[in-house]
This record gives sequence, structure tokens and C-alpha cells, in this order.
Amino acid sequence: MKICGISGSLRTGSYNTALLHAVRDIAAPDHEVMVADISDIPLYNGDVEQNEGIPSPVERVAGMIREADALLIVTPEYNAGIPGVLKNAMDWLSRIKPGIYNGKPTAIMGTSPGNLGTVRAQMQLRNQLANLNCRTVAQPMIYVGHAGKYFDEGQKGLDDTTRGFVEKQLAALAALVRA
Repeated sequence: MKICGISGSLRTGSYNTALLHAVRDIAAPDHEVMVADISDIPLYNGDVEQNEGIPSPVERVAGMIREADALLIVTPEYNAGIPGVLKNAMDWLSRIKPGIYNGKPTAIMGTSPGNLGTVRAQMQLRNQLANLNCRTVAQPMIYVGHAGKYFDEGQKGLDDTTRGFVEKQLAALAALVRA
């Protein structure tokens, strides 16, 4: 199974990008996790789309999603919602024809320094993905709180319990792909 992973954070030391890389390490040998970089996607502007077409960074990420069997979005939570950069990338990508989201098996996870992980951002993201007609993994939901204990310099990464949740979510994503 080929998975296109997107981190909703642009920060160099992003906990969510670290979580995405941890998923790559946890994934079964027959799962390939490609990381799509959204840092160069410009702000959405309908005039740009109409006059110049879809920007090449958007086309590049769209190609990765199209090539993948599944999508994995790893989102931080900013002010109780998804980051603007992730929303912007998703908005641009929704403009691709034919639709790359339609029916795409998708999983969501996220991490933050707080207690709740990214509960509110993921609720918002689930609504957006439903609108785009993605087939989203329902369980397990992965909200990794206290990110620093896993990903700060010198830390070992995810604990066995969290790794187990990631493995279960990847299995559920693979089941969606097969369905």
C-alpha cells in the first residue's frame, strides 16, 4: 500500500512532521509512506487559478495523492482548529480535476504539547474531508498529547501503546483501501 503523508506544519522542528516520520518507521514492510511537502504551495487565489492555472507545487502534491492508495494527514492544532497552511493546501488541491479526494481512503492523526493532542483540529478536519468525499478511518483516533515527551531532542519517539494505535490505524486504512 502506498500512502501519501502530509504534515500540516511547516516548522523545522515540527512534532507533527516527526510523528509522520515515526509512522513511516512503524508502517508494515509492504506500506510505503511518501511525505508530500506543502511548504511551497501559494495562498489560494481564484484569479491565479483562472489566469495561470494550477500552480506547479499544487500539481506535484496532487500527483503524489493520485499515485497513492491512501492519504494520511498529520495535523497540529492552532487556536482550536487546523492550521491555515493545511487548509490552504487542501483548498488548492480540491481544485484539481478530476477530484483527487473523491473516495480516497484517508487517516488523520496529530500531536501537540497540550493534554488533548489535536482533538478539535481533527474534528474540523473530519468535517472538511467528509465534504470532499474522502473515506476516513473512524477508529482508532490518534491524538498524541505531550508531544515533547516523545519528540524533543534526545527522546526515543513513540511509546509502545501509541505505536500500537498507529499500527491499528494503518491496518484500518489498509482495510479501507481493500474495500
